[in-house]
Amino acid sequence: MTPKPESTDDIELRLLLEAIAGQYHYDFRGYSMASLTRRLTQARDHFGCRSYSRLQDLVLHDPTAFPKLFSFLTVQVSELFRDPAYFRALREQVVPHLRTYPSLKVWVAGCSAGEELYSLAILFREEGLEDRTLFYGTDINPEALKKAEAGVYELDRIPLFTENHQKSGGKSSLSDYYTAAYGAAVFDKTLRKRAVFSDHSLVSDAVFAEVHLVSCRNVLIYFDRELQDRAVGLFKDSLVRKGFLGLGAKESLRFSAHAGAFTEFAPHERIYQLRGAR
Repeated sequence: MTPKPESTDDIELRLLLEAIAGQYHYDFRGYSMASLTRRLTQARDHFGCRSYSRLQDLVLHDPTAFPKLFSFLTVQVSELFRDPAYFRALREQVVPHLRTYPSLKVWVAGCSAGEELYSLAILFREEGLEDRTLFYGTDINPEALKKAEAGVYELDRIPLFTENHQKSGGKSSLSDYYTAAYGAAVFDKTLRKRAVFSDHSLVSDAVFAEVHLVSCRNVLIYFDRELQDRAVGLFKDSLVRKGFLGLGAKESLRFSAHAGAFTEFAPHERIYQLRGAR
């Protein structure tokens, strides 16, 4: 059977991604095309371009255009204690295992503006593990990393954050961890005293540390199968023996090439444990 020819839009979109990889060294070619098409169509309309080719021309020849386009390509949607049941499962089922280690390392991959890292820092403080833990928050978006380091969030988001924290089994008031000022909530600097925020790409970068817990939630859904396998392979190689991996509610290792390396520890909350033998 003769393969269906690519549409003009498909060709232009593929060439746009090639141009971004070649010029700016950000490789989105392994991302889910359905998601990318939706976001790049929004970007194309935002820039007033009639086609992806026009958008490519703009991005290649106007250095100020790419940072704006980048915000369309990277999804920055999160909240403190998002999916509270996940954090409750960490608190009640994973933390007892983590207590057995004299020191701990936690990697939040795709940390966005830092909401998940602060959630874990608060949880670990409440469970008495913060002082023995080093947190790594990584993302490919430098603007998101700046926001994460600042730890400042809109005040109108706090009621949802507070409700999530309570549902996650929080042992204190969330208000203990931030100060409200000028319409924003500034989270306590001590929450990031043991945190390192850094640029890291699941597409092209290598393992950088041995960790006890990887939390990478709602990132893999934007990757194609090959890139998902690469990312899970990185997590597998980063984890200590019997370390833990947490994914998003719509993500799974079921079809991963690395599924056999893990057991389902808390299946409903998408928490996996690396098997004892590599």
